[in-house]
Amino acid sequence: MTVRRQTGHSGQAPEVTGQEGGAQAQRLDRWLWFSRAVKSRTLAAAQIEAGKIRVNAVKITKPSYTVKPGDVITSAANKDVRILQVKALGVRRGPAPEAQLLYEDKTPQPVAHDSSEAARVQAHTGGRREAGSGRPTKRDRRQLERLQGRD
Repeated sequence: MTVRRQTGHSGQAPEVTGQEGGAQAQRLDRWLWFSRAVKSRTLAAAQIEAGKIRVNAVKITKPSYTVKPGDVITSAANKDVRILQVKALGVRRGPAPEAQLLYEDKTPQPVAHDSSEAARVQAHTGGRREAGSGRPTKRDRRQLERLQGRD
């Protein structure tokens, strides 16, 4: 007895999508969307094609790349790096608590800076401020004027 697999309109095998029926792999763009790592599949595909997604330290450029439980996905987008280990395959794009069951977040926690160290560095640099640290306060302005001899 022979078993035939049904195919879609294009003659290709149907896509593996969920855990039911023994599914063992899923398209990368769909998994990113199901896990809520991106807002849409279109954005997921764009990030993958731009080379911002790696699977097991290998840069992936095809949204159709298949992922399976145990794979480690590294995403570098918007100056943020996220490291996610695939725990399960998605069946649907559900609520956030359901999506968080699909992965384990391996992203290292950011290092907290000591505020006294930051004050020491600012005093040592002669009043120079770090880019993006906001407008100088009145006290900062007075210190700058004193340093420049404009009392």
